[in-house]
Amino acid sequence: MKTPIILGIESSCDDTSAAIIQGKKILSNVVSTQKIHQNYGGVVPELASRAHLQNIVPVIHQAIQKANINKKAIDAISFTRGPGLLGSLLVGTSFAKSLSMSLNIPLIEVNHMQGHIFAHFIEDELNNNISFPFICLTVSGGHTQIVKVSNYFEMEVLGETLDDAAGEAFDKIGKLIGLEYPAGPMIDKLSKEGNPNKFRFPLPKLDGIKFSFSGIKTSVLYFLQKELAKNPDFIKLNQNDICASVQKTIIAALIDKLKLTIQKTGIKNVAIAGGVSANLELRKEIKKLESELACKTFIPKFEYTTDNAAMIAVVGSIKYEHNQFTDLKTIATARYKI
Repeated sequence: MKTPIILGIESSCDDTSAAIIQGKKILSNVVSTQKIHQNYGGVVPELASRAHLQNIVPVIHQAIQKANINKKAIDAISFTRGPGLLGSLLVGTSFAKSLSMSLNIPLIEVNHMQGHIFAHFIEDELNNNISFPFICLTVSGGHTQIVKVSNYFEMEVLGETLDDAAGEAFDKIGKLIGLEYPAGPMIDKLSKEGNPNKFRFPLPKLDGIKFSFSGIKTSVLYFLQKELAKNPDFIKLNQNDICASVQKTIIAALIDKLKLTIQKTGIKNVAIAGGVSANLELRKEIKKLESELACKTFIPKFEYTTDNAAMIAVVGSIKYEHNQFTDLKTIATARYKI
């Protein structure tokens, strides 16, 4: 029996991506990142959707070429239905539906957050054979959640942020200290040369599995205003220490709630996913759980942390196996719960 070939399309924010997967083996994964948003310090939805319109055809064409297949070999199309920016999602959804009609093949809708989690099921040289049940910290610029994954189709959000996502806090604090968007990777880099104990920034004490990251932005803002009034070169002289101190605070909050979740559920399979899972300090702290709490940890390859179509394709492959298709009446949705 032929192993199905799935085309995955991802367009939830500012990355246009297409991937080809056969079974759970990635044949190609093409991502076009929109640089224009760096000029504005964040993603501009209107510009993002226009860039998707320009990029989606060449990106899909390139993914098919790299996979060395004919488009007629594709058995189904999976696409990100949501959550995300509605204009961006509309581009991917509309194109997926049109291509599905022209090739007369099934359509599969995918939740973007499920895609991040299921990136762990992509077959590659780092595959660690993650097994159910597991808990996954999904942390990005738009989301911060801890999800219990019981099987492919049974997932429960155990806790999430009450306001900003962790990645959003990194980016907005980065803007305060003069870093280009997206600032998270640069904060991670500069932190290596900084003292994480130099400055202290508070986070709210929340009961249960809840996060809040809006307060740290305000705390850093007032701190910088106070210090700059005394020395206009304060940020320039202390940038690495500021980055390291901010990173330590945010990661400590993530790890504390993850430990609480492990203790409450008793689940020892622990995964991370999403753009912030590329953070080297977070990866190091997650690995410590193996010795501290006797956990087995699962960390995705860097190329599967940020938004990409490979993760959408692997969910599509799993849904194809279980005959979970959608019809042409489906519509993009900015809010789409797991």
